[in-house]
Amino acid sequence: MTTIPLVLGAMKFGTEVDEDTAFALLDRFVEAGGTWIDTADCYSFWASESGRGGASERVLGRWLAARPGVRDRVLISTKVGAEPIGSGAWPASREGLSDRAIREAVAGSLDRLGIDRVDLLWAHMEDRSVPIEETAETFSALVADGMSSRLGASNHPAWRMERARAHAVAIGGTPFSALQLSRSYLAPRPGVLPEGQNHRFGMMSDEQVDFAVETGMELWAYTPLLSGAYDNPAKPIPEAHDHPGSTARLAALDAVAGEVGATRGRVVLAWLVGGGTPILPILGGSRPDQLDAALEGVALELTAEQRARLDAAA
Repeated sequence: MTTIPLVLGAMKFGTEVDEDTAFALLDRFVEAGGTWIDTADCYSFWASESGRGGASERVLGRWLAARPGVRDRVLISTKVGAEPIGSGAWPASREGLSDRAIREAVAGSLDRLGIDRVDLLWAHMEDRSVPIEETAETFSALVADGMSSRLGASNHPAWRMERARAHAVAIGGTPFSALQLSRSYLAPRPGVLPEGQNHRFGMMSDEQVDFAVETGMELWAYTPLLSGAYDNPAKPIPEAHDHPGSTARLAALDAVAGEVGATRGRVVLAWLVGGGTPILPILGGSRPDQLDAALEGVALELTAEQRARLDAAA
């Protein structure tokens, strides 16, 4: 299946984005040729009245049921491991990545989505209370059982992914083949996590990129547009990203944007998808115009000289 290099993120569906708007975004995305839709069993627990996730998957499930034949045109990815459990504080109190937790979470996700298989299943956030080998074995078994086609990990350090992949290969199983982390043109100061980033290894580092390249893993990027800060005057550049290096990068970004007649955000998406190591951005937008802008961004082609200037800045 040929895909547009853009993922539609469904995180806010059913909570901050009402169902009618979510359906409209999904329809527009498929109409434009988009295929990948990304969600998680915990979306969006922080915005729900119950304090639990599942709303996003339920909306997607109802959309799939209301659109006969659309399942053959889309690829669904979901994540498990971060759903709150009990009454303890999150993230300490979450389902985690044990064999039992994974299997129960996947069964719940498939039920909410109304499908018998996802195209990509993610380990949402690392769980050091469980040996990574156990997690790798369970995920691999789910592929063997036909419940997922591929496997990925979000917010995991490279060394744990290497250990997981090596174990899966050693037992003749299916290894993780994708990494999902936060990535944008601007980067935060070293050692500083942006506000709202709950994952110690959630920012995509050069080491993780190098690891993915060497192992042939696909790279997905969440928050590629810094929640609109590139183009929305009401949203300043996040404090963690506000440093002299960013000043130089923004100058380069403005120059290239002027040359191609596009917004900063569109150029950022073009930079992500068109590099020597392509990175698949996830759009978490809530309006059709945001989706249209992102589709234009991933279709934008930068010249080698423009890309070199963007890469060299700062």
